[in-house]
Amino acid sequence: MIWIVYAFAGLIGLILLLALAGSLLPKGHSATRRATYRRPAAEVWEAITDIENFPTWRSDLASVERLPDRDGRPVWREKGKFGAMTLEQVEARPPVRLVGRIVGESAFGGTWTHELTESGGMTTHAITEDGEIYNPIFRFLARFVFGHAGTMEKYLRDLGKTFGEDVETTS
Repeated sequence: MIWIVYAFAGLIGLILLLALAGSLLPKGHSATRRATYRRPAAEVWEAITDIENFPTWRSDLASVERLPDRDGRPVWREKGKFGAMTLEQVEARPPVRLVGRIVGESAFGGTWTHELTESGGMTTHAITEDGEIYNPIFRFLARFVFGHAGTMEKYLRDLGKTFGEDVETTS
């Protein structure tokens, strides 16, 4: 019975240690990942802006719900394994630059900036995440366990699969 008390105390201690360490880390971070596809930029653009079809190629999404536009810009709610998040498109310059931002209440905030560069029928897709993680435990886990770029890497690889390509991501 006493081992249960020790285990519980150890778990509480670990959580407090993670929270303390996370609180010492900066809330903000920036990371960039790239992949190149054997497709023209217009085709890549179509895929990354076709909100309703995101769940057909993004393995981390269960569903997407379109919400009313905000100031003429698309707004949508993504539901995945780890909860839901509302996003809005804040800039679109087809087919070279797209910026989306997390809106509303979330443990995370920030933007993804997509930049497409076409050359010789191939398109390099760079995503830059300028993010914030408000919860210090999540901040610790993102920095030391999951990494800040994991979601971008998955997104780029999933997009490649829709084009029938296995792509490598680079920073």
